[in-house]
Amino acid sequence: MSDCNLCVVRSRSICSALDAGEIGALNAISRRRKLAAGDPLAWEGDDSILVANVVEGILKLAIGTADGREQIVGVVFPSDFIGRPFGETTDHTITAMTDALVCVFVRSDFDRFASEHPTLERKLLDRTLSELDRTRRWMLLLGRKSAEEKLVTFLLEMSERLNDNTCSRSDQQYVDRFTLPFTRQQIADILGLTIETVSRTFTKLKTEGLLAIPSGREVAILDREALECHGG
Repeated sequence: MSDCNLCVVRSRSICSALDAGEIGALNAISRRRKLAAGDPLAWEGDDSILVANVVEGILKLAIGTADGREQIVGVVFPSDFIGRPFGETTDHTITAMTDALVCVFVRSDFDRFASEHPTLERKLLDRTLSELDRTRRWMLLLGRKSAEEKLVTFLLEMSERLNDNTCSRSDQQYVDRFTLPFTRQQIADILGLTIETVSRTFTKLKTEGLLAIPSGREVAILDREALECHGG
């Protein structure tokens, strides 16, 4: 069986639009690439050479600011598509935040394949529109919400993207539990806050009984309904 047939995210990725024969043809132009945490996949401003499906792990999209700082502008998860088909340059640096596995395509090969398979082009369009909707929500998050609303909205989204497992019977006080791939400084950078504000807000939510911090970067939501009310 091909890598595509064995792929754990195939049913959720853009490849789900393809039939068995098309999957075989796509597999012929793909290769798997492992990334260690911190490894770059593409650099901002470089020629757009590669596109990829995320199979395992989490990667960040970042741009450099005029004063030399890094601004995280997006995070991608398993089944997400990264890179810019039909584009000439890469708009942001793509870096693995955790150990990751990606299914990589030479962009020119992928562009040609997509042009020959309208169902895949439609899937790409759907993904692009979904990403546009997510970006609009993110603009609202950064522009109009309070610090607490920003952090709560961020944590709720992370719980949906990161948590595939329900709590165990011995741990039923937790509605869901997940491990953040970010430091608090990175969360602050993503949300346009200071690290002190992020830490104070975590403490406030914990004191109010909405969250628990079992260890390190682990977050457990204790009262999801109440937490959603804090999200604005």
